[in-house]
Amino acid sequence: MPTKQVLTSSTRGSFDFLPSRTRGDFLIELKKVMKNKFGISKNVFVLGLVSFFNDVASEMIYPIVPIFLTSVLVVPVAIVGLIEGIAESTASILKFVSGWLSDKFQKRKPFVVLGYSFSAISKIFLSLAHSWPFVLFARFIDRFGKGTRTSARDALIAESSENLVRGRSFGFHRALDTLGAVVGPLIALLAIHFLDNKFRLIFLLAFIPAFIAILLLIFLVKEKKKELISPSTFHFNWRNLDPSFKIFLLISFIFALGNSSDAFLILRAQNLGLSVSLVVLAYVLFNFTYALFSTPAGIISDKIGPKKVLLTGFLLFSAVYLFFGLTHSSLFLWLLFPIYGIYMALTEGVGKAYISNLIPQEKTGTAFGVYQTTIGLCTFFASLIAGLLWTYIGVSAPFIFGSLMAVISAFLFVILGKKIKLAKI
Repeated sequence: MPTKQVLTSSTRGSFDFLPSRTRGDFLIELKKVMKNKFGISKNVFVLGLVSFFNDVASEMIYPIVPIFLTSVLVVPVAIVGLIEGIAESTASILKFVSGWLSDKFQKRKPFVVLGYSFSAISKIFLSLAHSWPFVLFARFIDRFGKGTRTSARDALIAESSENLVRGRSFGFHRALDTLGAVVGPLIALLAIHFLDNKFRLIFLLAFIPAFIAILLLIFLVKEKKKELISPSTFHFNWRNLDPSFKIFLLISFIFALGNSSDAFLILRAQNLGLSVSLVVLAYVLFNFTYALFSTPAGIISDKIGPKKVLLTGFLLFSAVYLFFGLTHSSLFLWLLFPIYGIYMALTEGVGKAYISNLIPQEKTGTAFGVYQTTIGLCTFFASLIAGLLWTYIGVSAPFIFGSLMAVISAFLFVILGKKIKLAKI
């Protein structure tokens, strides 16, 4: 009787998107999940801690880099868009390459360690910047690291999670990752106050938590040995990708064209009159909401299916960006930033869990790489377009454009989403 209650209460609604399986296979997997009260493996937990410390480091500097560029180095907003676009596109290209290589060699951890190491070193380079090309170089190194690690790390999370709790695992990881994005800016606020706006010193201090993340990763994350795939049989072929994955990729591509770097939200807050400290505090509020809702969003997606959760996220993004563009009062920002955090919680981890159920496990690194490369390249163009729209049309233009692209994506998700079917893994 207890087993029957578990089946009817905690797994109801899941069969619409889980791979086909016999009742016996389902029960075996369910028992594995129930051995861990929270459904989170040790690897997922430690990788969450790694992301927490790395994000503390990254988010100590991220909200003040655009302010550093425009206020200290006195560069135009279009240059900020160019820097962010190049940085993100660098990460995107490498996400595919590293994901494919991690699938080919069936090794995830080496790529993850290397990626986090590059990001840590970038903090030192940024502290030495006295011109915008050097900031570009530092951001390039940071995003090079992100591109090297992300696909392999996400594949490692998928491999360390049972299918029934993929949403929970990715949501938990995003929650700890984003909790770091709450702590990091708070440390930055204290540093701005006590170090009298010495931005370069803050950049240097950010190396410390990044180094802690690397130590945790090296000593505590264990990767299971897997059989190597024959080089003659392992290759990338666009035609062999699942049609359902291609449909979701197309929808995500259109959405990403309007989703520029969050640096523009920070600049918009400053444009509406918030001080540096208040801008950082608003960014903290966004990340706090993001962290708070990430795990619940993952759990809900496991119960009702990720399609509904993702569609809600698209529509929420559209509304938030529209109000970012239309508002003339900084008071509304204290509502918009946390709602934007809810959008992120509904899409980031849930989207990855969704993809992991579309693709066979041995090819998840490549699939994540294709997806993240596509999204990142779009971010380059989105950030470049946003910078040009801001400079030559007006500060509201990039946000209205982003809102429109999100509505189109949501419409396509409703129409084309009916053709998406999860693969038999």
